[in-house]
Amino acid sequence: MKLQEVTELRTIDQNSRLWAKLGDIAKQVKWNVNGYLDYMAPADWKDVLTASLKRNQRVAQGIDGGWVLLGERTSKMNKGEMSELIELVQHFGDSKQVKWTEQP
Repeated sequence: MKLQEVTELRTIDQNSRLWAKLGDIAKQVKWNVNGYLDYMAPADWKDVLTASLKRNQRVAQGIDGGWVLLGERTSKMNKGEMSELIELVQHFGDSKQVKWTEQP
């Protein structure tokens, strides 16, 4: 019988902190979307930043042409992965002079 390591999934507190930070970034940082600087939704920022954390991107062909980036599911992340993501989000926001509504 093989023992499997049990890794706890991210906490509700971690999830709340992540979405608060993504919301701050979404309100304050413009990003290049389709060739134009624009504000993105928090969920779009989650996709951009989780792709950076995993250092890869999955891309699927769209049904009507074009391409669709497939995001990482934070609901499947363990506590350590979520901590890394929150740290990355914090660092990115700090580099863009985001004023945080919630302190780290």
